[in-house]
Amino acid sequence: MPKYFYTALDLQNKKQTGELDARDEDDLRRLLRAQNLIPTKYIVVEDKQARYRMKALEIGEFCRQLSSMLASGITIVRIMEILKDRDFTSRVKRVYDKIHRDVLMGYTLSEAMRLQNKTFPELLINMMASGEASGQLERVADKMATHYEKEHRLTSRAKSAMTYPIILLIVTIGAVLLLFLLVLPNLFTMFEGMEDLPGLTVFMINTSMFMQSYWYVVIIAALIIIFLIQLLLSVSRIRYHFDHFKLKAPIMGKLMKIIYTARFSRTLSSLYSSGIPMLRALEITATIINNKYIADQFDDVITNVRNGESLAIAIGKIDGFDKKLTTTVMIGEESGRLDAMLESTAEAFDYEAEVALDKLVQMIQPVMIVVMAVIIGTVMISVFMPLMNLYQSMNATQY
Repeated sequence: MPKYFYTALDLQNKKQTGELDARDEDDLRRLLRAQNLIPTKYIVVEDKQARYRMKALEIGEFCRQLSSMLASGITIVRIMEILKDRDFTSRVKRVYDKIHRDVLMGYTLSEAMRLQNKTFPELLINMMASGEASGQLERVADKMATHYEKEHRLTSRAKSAMTYPIILLIVTIGAVLLLFLLVLPNLFTMFEGMEDLPGLTVFMINTSMFMQSYWYVVIIAALIIIFLIQLLLSVSRIRYHFDHFKLKAPIMGKLMKIIYTARFSRTLSSLYSSGIPMLRALEITATIINNKYIADQFDDVITNVRNGESLAIAIGKIDGFDKKLTTTVMIGEESGRLDAMLESTAEAFDYEAEVALDKLVQMIQPVMIVVMAVIIGTVMISVFMPLMNLYQSMNATQY
């Protein structure tokens, strides 16, 4: 619900200012009139807390508790009253408190969720609205709990799988900094006054001296590069090409296709089985794929399905999904069990994604170790090369 900052006149014609939650401008004026205030000016205040996006695990817990309490015959108002008083984080408690107030004002649960300024994903809001319309809110909440629990499990699996490679990367960077800032300066003092140093050694000496003198420049440059990468990825066209690259990259591309196919199948199955029309279900699904290259292809899919083309053929034209999806959808359409086939496909691809993640990590680990060995080995070679030259020249002098 929007928050308004208002300026108003009271019965004594004195100026009053304040903030007030209201559904819209008419509702704001009504609320102010009830306080004997006449609004003269008002603006919408951006509520930073309201922009909090609930994580998949938090949404799964919300849906699971909603389903279980609905099954026990508890009303929505009472459910939200219970949830807002439970031991959650302050941000989640604030969200539940706002939903509770909106439901008390007469909004349905899906409408109250929509008023939370994108706290909840569009998929969940549409599913809740469908459940309210069909009288199957409990079943829909249970289905969405499972959906977001699986989404959280896959995301957590991906994060945990990348933990070890990230640790190796940090160790590598730490080892390089230690070498250039502490170890090499002491070793390179031995080479003072020496002539005809190898090029690699000269490069290492200069690099070490630069990092000692201008370490803050290195840090600032790294931060600027990270910022520029994030800025570039926020540009629609660049994001499009980057998401395309993720699908074509060796090894990684196959994994990403499996993940996107599982997400598409699970989402479309949930929407379609809840009675949402196929075209609307495709529109919603396109927004949660989280890949702009794939999402941009959905306009053609929706147009083709609207013109009478089968879903299997339309989806088969999308570049970014596993080819097995087309066959599954075709069988589902022919048998009249499309939602069940999609759900089965999502389960299969979820398992494949987990296996692919494990394989990816098994390949990344030795690569990171080799990279670390190459960096440290190069540094050590740069130290030993002039020592070997010095040793050879001393032997030559003796003879």
